[in-house]
Amino acid sequence: MAMVLTHRPTITASPKPDDERPPTPNDHRQLGPAPIPNSLRFHVFVTIANMSATLDSKSVGQTKKFGKGERTVPAQKAQKWYPTEDDFQPKKVRKTVHPAKPRASLQPGTILILLAGRFRGKRVVLLKHLPQGVLLVTGPFKLNGVPLRRVNARYVIATSAKVDLKGIDDKVLEKASESEYFTREKKSEKKGEEAFFKQGEKPEKKKVASARANDQKAIDQPLLATIKKEHFLASYLSSSFSLRKGDKPHEMKW
Repeated sequence: MAMVLTHRPTITASPKPDDERPPTPNDHRQLGPAPIPNSLRFHVFVTIANMSATLDSKSVGQTKKFGKGERTVPAQKAQKWYPTEDDFQPKKVRKTVHPAKPRASLQPGTILILLAGRFRGKRVVLLKHLPQGVLLVTGPFKLNGVPLRRVNARYVIATSAKVDLKGIDDKVLEKASESEYFTREKKSEKKGEEAFFKQGEKPEKKKVASARANDQKAIDQPLLATIKKEHFLASYLSSSFSLRKGDKPHEMKW
């Protein structure tokens, strides 16, 4: 019985060896970088030698002779100790510090509303802009219990109500505007048996210095005289500011 071939066998030519194959433009990518031409070989070798010499002199250093032998001394000595943690390096601030510029609404005599701090919600009278970038205010103390105090201008709302500051002694204002006026005295901490036996006792009440009390009276007396002349101004300063449900502060007229 004769066999029938369903498909014809394919005959492929054997590839030529590399010696007989003609060169292609991509041969240098497969075999490595292109060879350096003879005209540039001398210049390339000289530059490489100079670069290696400079690198060796910087990293290794100099070779010194000790008797019959030689030893290379490093140019820079290595550190003996290294920190276990990275040291924090503060960021250099290149901005120039300018004096604080107050808002146009913060004029002396304006009634302010405090938004933060111990007396938040209280209404106070602005006395002066201090060079430290803060405001010097007072209650007066007899109306709302706010003494002479420094306040940050960011946490303040300026109202349209104003009080005349005539009659206030300028010397007292200059004295209160100094940065050392509000510094607290450092107390000496008791150690040993005295501190141990005073643990359960009540803390002593702070006493206001007589000089501070006299300065407070010298500023508040002329202010109270002008406040009493206007109707409802004393009750306005003695009341505290608050918001109720449904109040829209952005629509209020201060």
